[in-house]
Amino acid sequence: MNTLFSSFDIGVIVVYFIFVLGIGFYFSRRERTSTEYFLADRNVRWIAIGASLFATNISSEHFIGLAGSGASSGLAVGHFEWLACLIVLILGWVFVPFYLRSGVYTMPEFLERRFDSRSKWYLTSVSIIAYIITKVSVTLFAGSILLEQVMGWDIYTSSIVLVILTGVYTILGGLAAVIYTELIQTFVLIGGAAILTIFGLHEVGDISGLAAKVPASYFSMFKPMSDPDFPWTGII
Repeated sequence: MNTLFSSFDIGVIVVYFIFVLGIGFYFSRRERTSTEYFLADRNVRWIAIGASLFATNISSEHFIGLAGSGASSGLAVGHFEWLACLIVLILGWVFVPFYLRSGVYTMPEFLERRFDSRSKWYLTSVSIIAYIITKVSVTLFAGSILLEQVMGWDIYTSSIVLVILTGVYTILGGLAAVIYTELIQTFVLIGGAAILTIFGLHEVGDISGLAAKVPASYFSMFKPMSDPDFPWTGII
């Protein structure tokens, strides 16, 4: 166990885990129909849905991976987040109305109704494989690195804990449990990011100290065409 981790810190984490699992058990007693389980009975307010989308997108791969990319290459990596905002707005304004009118549960189901079963199974297969390779594995690995540093656990133990924690409340409570758990996590993520930013800037001597320690190009969102990672032509 990390000696810098106090009993109070461990207690906070244990209480948080219990709280998250409690949400799953609470909604497991309420869920009855498939609509309630998979779509939270279509009766969730916009603030909870928005917070859930935020917490789903901003997770350990951002705190560990994206922050690490920013530390090694500068602000230009933030272009991916700007582009995501644009695509999400297009999704909400253009595509979501079609999904709502069709009354489907999933995107593959929509494609099956619109085209045929081959379209459904194609998107299902590609989505599962891509999600495991690009999202689930990265998120688990990044979260495991964090637990390894603060708790002293090895990577495998940390991964198992994360899988059990997220899997239990999701399976038990369905979408409603996921949404309301991530509503709480949104405040944890934003609060934690703000605290990390304040402490980090304090350690390097505020903004001026940070600017003195990194190349000036780190603060440029648009890099030259010759940049190996973020040429402005590729970004645009």
